[in-house]
Amino acid sequence: MDSEERPFGRSPAPRTKARSFVIVAIVAVLVGVIAWWLAHTTPEPVRGGRFGGGRGGPGGAAGLAMPVGVAKVETGDINIVLNSLGTVTPLRVVTVSAQVSGQLQKINFKEGQRVSAGDLLAEIDPRPFQAALTQAEGTAARDQALLANARIDLERYKTLFEQDSIAKQQLDAQASLVRQYEGTVKSDQGPVETAKVNLGYTKIVAPLGGRVGLRQVDAGNNVQNGGSIVVITQLQPIDVLFTVPEDNLPAVLAQQHAGTALSVDVYDRAGQTKLASGALASLDNQIDTATGTVKAKAEFANADESLFPNQFVNVRMLLDVMRGATVIPTSSLERGSGGLFVYIVQADHTVAVRSIKTGPTEGERVAVTEGLKVGEQVVTSGADRLRDGSKVELPGENPQPEKANAADAAKPADGEAQKRWGNRSEGQQGRGQGRRRDGSGAPGSKPADGSGPEKPADTKPAESKPGGSDARPSDSGKQ
Repeated sequence: MDSEERPFGRSPAPRTKARSFVIVAIVAVLVGVIAWWLAHTTPEPVRGGRFGGGRGGPGGAAGLAMPVGVAKVETGDINIVLNSLGTVTPLRVVTVSAQVSGQLQKINFKEGQRVSAGDLLAEIDPRPFQAALTQAEGTAARDQALLANARIDLERYKTLFEQDSIAKQQLDAQASLVRQYEGTVKSDQGPVETAKVNLGYTKIVAPLGGRVGLRQVDAGNNVQNGGSIVVITQLQPIDVLFTVPEDNLPAVLAQQHAGTALSVDVYDRAGQTKLASGALASLDNQIDTATGTVKAKAEFANADESLFPNQFVNVRMLLDVMRGATVIPTSSLERGSGGLFVYIVQADHTVAVRSIKTGPTEGERVAVTEGLKVGEQVVTSGADRLRDGSKVELPGENPQPEKANAADAAKPADGEAQKRWGNRSEGQQGRGQGRRRDGSGAPGSKPADGSGPEKPADTKPAESKPGGSDARPSDSGKQ
């Protein structure tokens, strides 16, 4: 016992080592038992599985054909499109303001209506300005009368001077008076014209055609010189401002220098509905160093007013068209460690991996520059279950023969499972128990509660002896 006194200098190491050895041996036995149990109870992998190998894998002789979607490699045109984000910008936005001070008498527009250039929008009380015009015209008329009288006197003085009746000085003084009155009459024209202009400003007209916004003042208010009345925005034509990356700028400039008008389409925020089509109008004169882009402006007729100022749109500018390209759906592309590849459907309904090189993409189509030929079939769906050499089932084909082969191939696996569990029926009938009518005693059957397969008997099946009491009854009938 550990409590016994040990002689001085004796170490308990031998007993400790023996205990450790026993524990290790027990653990090893338990691990071996668990491994044996797992090996004999784990079901066989399903034939035709994705990771199966040998005859059960997808590439094996007995593998199931995987249903896939396919598409033919075709020839078509691919549009090289530059996508960008843009903002609708009107050509002109004008704030209509009062140019004279006075009382606003009338508002002659409705908010949001379309107006043309020259339409009367509002009126200011014109009476003060009419009075000022009348006063200026009266002053001008008086001065014109003085000028006319001075001219008559000048002609009389000329006659008297020729008769040597007056001095030369008097004639020169009268000529100077005429020129003075002429200057006065000319200066009188300024106030008259100013009064006429101010009187015209009492009628506020639209400087351009477009859509008026919400009025900023109501009739009856006194407005000052410069006071805002309404804002008019020109909608036809209209511009869209967007940006072009500096990497695509050479291609755009090449098209412009060749005299080609680049077409521009704009779509809604979701990029699904086409709003309008136009053309590139101009580029900015420098690249923004902060973003590496250059501003561009496209012009649209906007006859249906589908574009609204400050609207956010998706811009697609057509740079070029690749004609006669080899085209496949983008859904057929797969990416691996070696780059892009596709699954080619061969004549024997197996697939082969083919590395390809792609070009421009347009929507759900992509141009292939190397690796494919027109007329070949590529897998578009179900490729995640395939590998090189896998059998495939094309759309519209009858999968019955493959299912029958799968059922035949599954029979040996069922026989192996029966061997592992043992011939339980023979052991039970050898002991005189017999098979129950409901068939629950059959090998591999589940118990009545449905909890799982019954556990095989611990005893070995009894041997059948001719004429003995443990003889197994034949299937044809009872003895």
